[in-house]
Amino acid sequence: MAKRFDTVITDGHIVDGCGNPWFQTNIGIIRDKIARIGEIYSSEGRRTIDASGMIVSPGFIDPHSHSDMSLIFDSRAESTVQQGITTLVVGQCGISLAPVNPKFDQLLRRYLSPFLPNSDVHFGWTTFRQYLSKMKRIKSTTNTIHLVGHGAIRIAAMGFDDRKPTTIELRQMKGMVSEAMSAGAIGMSTGLIYPPGMFSKTDELVELTKIVAQNGGRYFSHIRGEGPTLLTAIKEVIEIGEKTGAPVHVSHHKAAGKTVWGETKKTLQLMEEARTRGVEISYDQYPYTAGMTTLVTLLPPWMHEGGMNRLLARLQDPRLAEKAHREIELSTEKENMVAEAGWDKIIVSSVKTEKNKSLEGKSIREISLLLGKKDEFTALRDLLLEEKGEATMIMFSMNEDDVQYVMRGRYHTVGTDAWSSSREGVLSRGRPHPRFFGTYPRILGRYVREKGLLRLEDAIRRMTSFPATIAGLNDRGILKEGFFADLVIFDKETMTDRATFEDPKQIPVGIKMVLVNGQIVVEEGRLTGNLPGQVLLRKG
Repeated sequence: MAKRFDTVITDGHIVDGCGNPWFQTNIGIIRDKIARIGEIYSSEGRRTIDASGMIVSPGFIDPHSHSDMSLIFDSRAESTVQQGITTLVVGQCGISLAPVNPKFDQLLRRYLSPFLPNSDVHFGWTTFRQYLSKMKRIKSTTNTIHLVGHGAIRIAAMGFDDRKPTTIELRQMKGMVSEAMSAGAIGMSTGLIYPPGMFSKTDELVELTKIVAQNGGRYFSHIRGEGPTLLTAIKEVIEIGEKTGAPVHVSHHKAAGKTVWGETKKTLQLMEEARTRGVEISYDQYPYTAGMTTLVTLLPPWMHEGGMNRLLARLQDPRLAEKAHREIELSTEKENMVAEAGWDKIIVSSVKTEKNKSLEGKSIREISLLLGKKDEFTALRDLLLEEKGEATMIMFSMNEDDVQYVMRGRYHTVGTDAWSSSREGVLSRGRPHPRFFGTYPRILGRYVREKGLLRLEDAIRRMTSFPATIAGLNDRGILKEGFFADLVIFDKETMTDRATFEDPKQIPVGIKMVLVNGQIVVEEGRLTGNLPGQVLLRKG
């Protein structure tokens, strides 16, 4: 019999990504597309994959990734594909690698440095189109689709100034958004607790998002606060959607801090009401009670003006350092991560100097006692100065009840809020959040199989077709003839995350195979070496 298909997957339980009950059949793949779903003989394939008793689903689409910071260093994306992710939406939280203004490129480098394994990055581009052209030449395991970061745009136009843009600067920023959208970006992201995004006002974001909306894109936001300002921050996202007509998406939705535990009932109600008024709103979430970000985020906003070097200079000034200390200890009205979590729940996850490697995995309180510092702020200040600000932290500030309530919401998608990591090599630095390796298996093992919080088919929909819709992908995220062959084959009875906060670099169990564009990239827990990933551009 003639070999009609490059690959035939036989006898799998097909979960198509649309929420439909599973059904058993075969799938035939030709090159990078699903050519047939239905009656196929195994002998018709040049390669046959026996999926008996296994779930066959679309590859998972991560709507919130920072892997643009890692793929340029190691394109294997081990932690990503090992958990079944085949497409990443990158450029989140206002942080993107383009556009670049040579006048301010040192500010941008320092801005990105805590996220990069090697901060000595040489930008070979200025425009977003040039940047995407570079990314297309990098062969990777995963597909990527890009957002332009508001933070990068603001730096390119006006550096790290804490002020409103001038008319000329706002026009320049609009031009950068327009250029990125025409190059293929799917929208713009903001990081409104980070500099320089925190210096922007709502009217600035509205003006820029109008350009996004005119180009058929979406506004993604790390909102202006997830603690005491949570409800106000959600209302701002909705306001931007109402005033611009753009679909809006809330990044890693959570209630961070005991004072706002339970407020997720109000945030989801605000989203429901916004939907009734015609605002297309959605959100993503990682299934943990701890978050992760840069250690300098603990400092008050005024410390960040002018960029990282200015921040470090202020830390060295005893008077300014003491002012920051007082604000951290006393302020509870605005975003204050120390007040929300406590020094004992803020864990150093990565540093760059060998001197401080032993501090990874320890809380600021533990570090203060271990090193004999007079208080926790002094321990934080000294560590940031020694690390030149290039350190990250994990912060335990959430409540499991909120995590589950958000997970059940109608507009929920699953996201990692991570960048691709590895068990060894350049991307293995520090002790990352377990979400880097375990997010999707944790949903399917803990919250689907063990807790029954979500049905399997609905959980898969939230990982595939729904984020595909959000990302504007009309040929991925569903198992359908003519769609790209991004697939995950896994055992629903054993699918489990193994990554922990103490030992996070553990790949999950239960995944038999991951295919990207028709090629196997993971087989029985091993990377195959295939690099079929593509840069996906916005259509239209």
